Amino acid sequence: MRELSVVGVRVELPTNQPIVLLREVEGDRYLPIWIGAVEATAIAYEQQGVKPARPLTHDLLRDLLEALSAPLRAVEIVELRDSIFYADLVIGENGAIRVSARPSDAIALALRANAPVRCADKVLDEAGIIIPDEQEDEVEKFREFLEQVRPEDFAS
Repeated sequence: MRELSVVGVRVELPTNQPIVLLREVEGDRYLPIWIGAVEATAIAYEQQGVKPARPLTHDLLRDLLEALSAPLRAVEIVELRDSIFYADLVIGENGAIRVSARPSDAIALALRANAPVRCADKVLDEAGIIIPDEQEDEVEKFREFLEQVRPEDFAS
């Protein structure tokens, strides 16, 4: 397993499909995952520090895990099958409980619970991309986009 950082979310044009972009903490590969608009908004809210008046579903799940003394230890992206990513929530004091989840929901929850996001080497080998130096300016443009985007931009 490799630890990933959440670079952010953006909308892919012309399809208007949101993507969450992850990057290896100790490596060069990026992992783009196409996600739904609701999950993109939840991730963007948390990254931008937006606190809605009422808890979102991911806030509720974090609070429920805390109330049950079952901390989220990690999120692990464990498989890529037929172009669909699969993730597990690793829960509990010793991480003995594993619950299958969509990566987008798992990432939104991990951000709220300050839990690491990890990815299986085989998934990164298959779907990870290296952005050449000449395309680093595109990553910088993406970061600038993230500073300007509002969660409302993901609403359908």
